Amino acid sequence: MFNVVNIIILSLFTLIIVVPLWNIVISSFASSTALSNGNFIFWPQQLSLDNYRAVFRDPGLWRSFFISFAKTAVGVITHTLFCAIVAYPLSKRRLRGRKLYSTMGIITMFFSGGMIPTYLLIKSLGMLDTFWVYIIPSLFSYYDVIILMNFFRQVPDSLEESAKIDGASDYKVFWSIILPLSKPALATIALFNGVWQWNDFMTTKLYVTNEGLYPLQMRLYDIIVKAQAASTTGLKAQVAISTTSRGVQLATIMITILPILILYPFVQRYFVSGTMLGAVKE
Repeated sequence: MFNVVNIIILSLFTLIIVVPLWNIVISSFASSTALSNGNFIFWPQQLSLDNYRAVFRDPGLWRSFFISFAKTAVGVITHTLFCAIVAYPLSKRRLRGRKLYSTMGIITMFFSGGMIPTYLLIKSLGMLDTFWVYIIPSLFSYYDVIILMNFFRQVPDSLEESAKIDGASDYKVFWSIILPLSKPALATIALFNGVWQWNDFMTTKLYVTNEGLYPLQMRLYDIIVKAQAASTTGLKAQVAISTTSRGVQLATIMITILPILILYPFVQRYFVSGTMLGAVKE
């Protein structure tokens, strides 16, 4: 009886998640007439690719896709590596000033300089309208450092001692032993940061005015705004209103989340194990 109740509850939760997601997917392929009527949940009366054509018609979309891919790839690699380099010495009790460094890191989790001081700092560093504004400010996250610190503490000290007896330095131990054994934690941090990098458009909104550096999310944001303006002012009535601003929004949602949906199953097992091991405290 208990198992039956569990199955029913899990099935209901699954439906709560799957039905809205399916509605978004199928609505992105619906014609403007079907979307205007809005009398469907699982299947519209008319299917159309006009919403996706309206999105891919933008000439700068593919460049923006490349910028998003590049900033996500470079950002994930540099962020994960930098956090691991910081976390490894902080995981050792013999580090001098360890409590001071930890306190300083914890403060950054609750307080920041604010939007205007951050803008002035990035401007003074010459990173406005550059690709590196996506990378350097996001190098460090003490939350990710904490996860890696707790994971590194699970590595037996005997492994490091054996390597040092054989003449390995701290750098050699870190690169040859610690990092290969920390793949679950590193994959977890990479997933966290990768999803954030892929979805981030506020950095562009605040610090980038060059459209050539727009990532996919900012480009799609512009497409949605233009579609809403066109539908409001009636500038594209001659196209027989083959698309609507809502249809374009749904198509952009699918284009944005599709890469994450494809990537997530490959890193899910690392994500689960890395979160659990990183959460264990000595």
